[in-house]
Amino acid sequence: MWGQPAAAQGLLGGLLSKIASTLSNIVTPQPGVIVRTNLGLAGLQNVCLLNSCTVVGNLDGNQNKVFLVRPAQGLLPNLLAGVLQTVNGILDAEPDQTLVIPPNSTSQSTASNPPPALWDTTPVNYYGNTVTDGYVNQPAAQIVQIAKAQNTFNLSGAGIVADIDTGVDPNHPAFQGVLLQGYDFTRNQPGGSEMNDISMSAPPPCQTCPAAYVNQHTAAMLDQHTAAMLDGSQYEAFGHGTMVMGVIHLVAPTAKLMPLKAFSANGNGSLSNIIAAIYYAVQNHANVINMSFDMQQNSTELTDAINYANSNHVILVASAGNDGVDETVYPAAFQDVMGVASTNNQDQRSSFSNYGNQIVWVAAPGEGVVTTYPFGLYAAGWGTSFSSPFVAGTASLVLNMQSQDTQSQAAAAIAHAQFVGLNMGNGRLNVDWTLSSLNPVQGLLGLLP
Repeated sequence: MWGQPAAAQGLLGGLLSKIASTLSNIVTPQPGVIVRTNLGLAGLQNVCLLNSCTVVGNLDGNQNKVFLVRPAQGLLPNLLAGVLQTVNGILDAEPDQTLVIPPNSTSQSTASNPPPALWDTTPVNYYGNTVTDGYVNQPAAQIVQIAKAQNTFNLSGAGIVADIDTGVDPNHPAFQGVLLQGYDFTRNQPGGSEMNDISMSAPPPCQTCPAAYVNQHTAAMLDQHTAAMLDGSQYEAFGHGTMVMGVIHLVAPTAKLMPLKAFSANGNGSLSNIIAAIYYAVQNHANVINMSFDMQQNSTELTDAINYANSNHVILVASAGNDGVDETVYPAAFQDVMGVASTNNQDQRSSFSNYGNQIVWVAAPGEGVVTTYPFGLYAAGWGTSFSSPFVAGTASLVLNMQSQDTQSQAAAAIAHAQFVGLNMGNGRLNVDWTLSSLNPVQGLLGLLP
C-alpha cells in the first residue's frame, strides 16, 4: 500500500518560485512480498520475527488475511516469498510488482494535434455543473450515443464508480457534488487527489492558452508555466486519473465518483496498492470499478481480489492495453472483467490498441477523447485508458435502470454493440443499444420523432 510518489522539480528559470517537494519525507521503500495467511496480524508478525521481515500493513481491509511484508535490507523479495511459502499458516506469498500506466504508440504529431472539440470552450450546463460544449458534444459522445440514451431512458447514472488511477483534481468544476473523498494508497491516507504530486498553484484561466504536448498520450490546453512544470518523465501520467474520471462522468453524470490513487504522477504503481484499492472499493460500497492499466504477468492475489469484488456484485472494467498486438494482459483477461479496446471516430481499431477476444469484451472511442484535466482545464487523450471509462460509465447507467444487475448481466447488456471487425469482442459500445436491450419498449419509443 505504500508506493513511491513522484517529487516536484526545482526551479523553472525564474518564471516560477522554487518548488519544494511535498514528498521529501517519503523514504523509498524496499520491494515487498504480498502474503495471504490465516494466522492474523499477530501471527504473521511472529513469522516475520523468525524470517527477517516486517509487516507493513493489511491489504484486504476487514478480511484481515492479505498483508504486505518487507524483507530485511539485502534480502531479495523472491527469496523471502519462497521461504514464507514453506511456513505453516502462510497460504500464499508473491513478490510485489511495479506497474506502469502505459503510454500508447501514438506519434507526437498526432497526439499534439488536438481535435476541434478541445477548442470549443463554450460553457454549458451539464447536470448542474458548468463544463465546455466540446466535452459534452464531442464526436466520441455522439458515436456511442450518450445523450440519446440518457434522454430516451431518463437515466444519468447511479451508484458509486471507483477509478484506480493517479487520483483526481478534487476541485475541478465538472465534479462538484458527485466526487467522494477516496483514498491515496501511495501515501496511505484518506483523499484521492493527484494534486499532491506537485507543488504548484492553479494557473490563471485559459482564454487563449495553446494546446500543449504534455506526455505521450495527452494534449492539454495549458499556459506556458504549467506546461513547463509538467515537462519530464516524473509527470508523464499526471492528469491521467482526472481524465479517466471525466469520461466516466460524461457518460454517468450523476453517479458518485470514488478516486483511488494507486499510481504516482510518473505512472508507477505497485500491485499491492492496486489489490488494496480493489478491497477498499468493495468494502466502501463501490458498484463499478474502472482499471485503466494492464500487466502481462498474472497474480494470484490480484485474481483473488477480482473474485472478491465479483462475489460482491461489483462490475469490473479494464483497458486492453496499448501495444497494438494480440496479447494476454491482466486484469482485462480475467473472465469476470470487461476488457475494452480502442477505436477511432471511423469505427476502426486504433493502431495502438491491443486486440483479441481473450482480452476484449467491447471497444469504445479512444482517440482524441476530450475530457477533464487538472486545474479545471480540459485535455484530449489517446489510449485504451480513455476507452475503458466509457464502459464503466455505461455500467452505472445499467445499474440506474436495474440496480441489482451483476457483472454477467451488465456485460450481456453492454455486448449489444456495433460490429467493428474480428478480434474486437462484441464490437464498439453503443450506450443506447445497451439500455434498449434491458428495456426494449422504451427503446422503441425513443425511435419515434
